[in-house]
Amino acid sequence: MNILKTAFLLTLLTLLLVFIGNLIGGQQGMLIALIFAGIMNFISYWFSDKIVLGIYRAKKVTEAEAPDLVSLVRRTAQKAGLPMPKVYIIPTDTPNAFATGRNPSHSAVAVTEGILRILDQDELEGVISHELGHVKNRDILISSVVATVAGAISMLAHMAQWAAIFGGGRGRDRGNGLGLLLMAIVAPLAALLIQMAISRSREFQADETGAKISHKPLALANALRKLHTTNLKLPLNANPSTAHMFIVNPLSGKGLVTLFSTHPPVGERIKRLEELSHHTM
Repeated sequence: MNILKTAFLLTLLTLLLVFIGNLIGGQQGMLIALIFAGIMNFISYWFSDKIVLGIYRAKKVTEAEAPDLVSLVRRTAQKAGLPMPKVYIIPTDTPNAFATGRNPSHSAVAVTEGILRILDQDELEGVISHELGHVKNRDILISSVVATVAGAISMLAHMAQWAAIFGGGRGRDRGNGLGLLLMAIVAPLAALLIQMAISRSREFQADETGAKISHKPLALANALRKLHTTNLKLPLNANPSTAHMFIVNPLSGKGLVTLFSTHPPVGERIKRLEELSHHTM
């Protein structure tokens, strides 16, 4: 269901791009916006690991420096049938984790110092399995494609604003100008909502994939419960553009509206994992 939902939302986002592109700039304008957005997001995709790891001052660790963590990541990667990712530790007390990298052969898993303190071994394995689930499902690529299409829609919306300002007030074209202005407001909002919905769908999918890798869905559920509670008390000073990468929303302590959240409600994630445990036991 999560895969079908992602496919449906991606199709919807593409149709929105085609519609607003033809309405504003025709096929040529749409192509130009898509190329510009593609170039920007390709750079972000190709260097995603270096960019986000640098933002959070993550330190790469070896097995000699963090034997338990690196050994756990290696065992989990073997279970998932993935190459061994690089392992990083983020110097913060807020418990959280994320995976990055452009493909399974160039992936990295980063955990905070805080998560190593509050989770037991099974719970940490559940978290690592979830993150490797993102790698296995190629969610970095999916999010980059989604960001490219959404970015192109935003560019076209800016074009529509200028078209409405300079071309919308001439007699019979006034209605077209108002329509363009309305589209310039509605289209980026619709694209953002679809983008957030895809992000939430990928989190559900990573939970399911992670539970299948570790065979411990309840351990992941317990980890999510602990992480959510602690992040409410001690939110991470995170860059909003990277919030979707973390296992729990690092901005959850700031009262974001659920509709615009990059993550599904933790209670719903825990419920699904508990249901999954009944089917796998």
